Amino acid sequence: MDNNSFFPIDRLVEFGMGMAVANQMVSTMNRAMQTMHVPGSGQTIPQPLQQIYFVAIDNKPVGPLNEGELSQLIYQKKVKKDTLAWMPGMLGWQPVEKVSAILKIVALTPPELPK
Repeated sequence: MDNNSFFPIDRLVEFGMGMAVANQMVSTMNRAMQTMHVPGSGQTIPQPLQQIYFVAIDNKPVGPLNEGELSQLIYQKKVKKDTLAWMPGMLGWQPVEKVSAILKIVALTPPELPK
């Protein structure tokens, strides 16, 4: 076919064939995507493991405690800045004021209600 000539029927046939090929390609891709298996797509995201804490109250270890339980003890003033604390990964017991993970919980614990 001569690109310099203009025959409408030839251009229409080219267009029609191009559309047919494109339609087949789209159908093939849609079928492939519908049957495609993505590894892990059916699994939910696992929840992060909750950190556990131990504190010394009346010279006795209390725990394991989750963040909510520790927050409750802080709110009740049973855990103070000089209370000894330990969590997995620490070499030994340290005052709460030196354990950054527990200081985060202290900061998130609401204050007492005003009287």
